[in-house]
Amino acid sequence: MGKGCITVTKYFLFLFNLLFFISGALIMGFGLWVLFDNQSFIAVLQSSDTVKVASYILIGVGSLSMAMGFFGCLGAIYEIRCLLGLYFTCLLLILIAQVTAGVLIYFQRDRLKYEMSNIMKGMIINYTGQNRTTEHTWDYIQKTMECCGWTGPGNWSENILIKNSSQILYSCSCRNASLPGTDIRDVGLCEQLSTETPVYETGCVTSVEKWLQDNYGVILGICGSVAVIELLGMILSMCLCKSVVQEYYTKVPKY
Repeated sequence: MGKGCITVTKYFLFLFNLLFFISGALIMGFGLWVLFDNQSFIAVLQSSDTVKVASYILIGVGSLSMAMGFFGCLGAIYEIRCLLGLYFTCLLLILIAQVTAGVLIYFQRDRLKYEMSNIMKGMIINYTGQNRTTEHTWDYIQKTMECCGWTGPGNWSENILIKNSSQILYSCSCRNASLPGTDIRDVGLCEQLSTETPVYETGCVTSVEKWLQDNYGVILGICGSVAVIELLGMILSMCLCKSVVQEYYTKVPKY
């Protein structure tokens, strides 16, 4: 490989690792958001051990990616063989880990769905409207996604307050605004004044599955792009490492 080609490969690998460092920071930030966010759908799932483990994995992968990007930049600019070899090995391990995680998620999808269902139903049973984190987040989800309960509005019949109340109550965030009536609130439990409960008939699980189906191609595209980028980084690091070795031996005096 010519000297000019080596220089191009070196700086292209440097830019690649700079992007890899930024990507690692974004992944770590996303993991921290999943772990500490209290204002989105994730807040409802934070009691799940699976979600917590996933957030720790994201933080770990993001931190490792940032470290790899940093050492990859140093190895590319200064042509340090050991750093280039370490970079290649770490990329290979991350790629294997990603494939393994994808396979595990695919084969454990029924278990994850069952666990999520239990979390949602448990939250609905113990709902009081006073918890400003998970319960208000769930209210926001029902209102914005125009759904009620996890599998349907019947889930709310198991709520402790509704079962023990002398009044006929329903979740205020389930209120279908298109139906007649004036009792519209975002949180808490509302009294049913009409003969029929004015709520949405669709469960939120249907809305979540629809969102996943609509964005299935985007998710696969992102995962595939990340894998291709990682393979490209492995190829560039090995090419540069090999070129450094060849250039080193051409400088050795021959007798």
